[in-house]
Amino acid sequence: MKVILDSEQIEQILNDLAGRIISESPRELDIAVIGIRSRGEVLAQRLSGRLSQQFGKDVPYGTLDITLYRDDLNSPQGTGQPQVRTTEIGFDIDDKIIILVDDVLYTGRSARAAMDALIDLGRPRAIKLAVLVDRVGREFPIQADYAGYKSDAAPGQLVQVFLSESDGKEEVVLE
Repeated sequence: MKVILDSEQIEQILNDLAGRIISESPRELDIAVIGIRSRGEVLAQRLSGRLSQQFGKDVPYGTLDITLYRDDLNSPQGTGQPQVRTTEIGFDIDDKIIILVDDVLYTGRSARAAMDALIDLGRPRAIKLAVLVDRVGREFPIQADYAGYKSDAAPGQLVQVFLSESDGKEEVVLE
């Protein structure tokens, strides 16, 4: 196990992502941040706070559960029943720029499922993908608009994100 990001590096990446989002977003348009359960929701909350502070206005955030949109839901290799959790988006997504947040972008399958789920909820002006770690190995033609750390982890390796709110520690490791 190798630590590829520590807590200070994670915080710096979130600050950099917020800065890039602000520099590329017209101030007159509404922006909202939505995190993919479970670590994406923690990152989305943190990012929303930074954006709200820098924009000088509230940037709402929500949480998206993509369980029912996954393409492996009925896979014969699946083990047991999936755990469906709640989607918590307390605002209208129509005509907003949605910053969709996930911890790791790997195959693109989670991002695809999240976009399908969002479209069922409304019609955003745009969906921009922000990830903490972008690794090689895409199976879908999906790429991050905002990526913090680029990893060249081999296919058999696992990139695991730990965040203090959910895991009691703050780091990204390569296993």
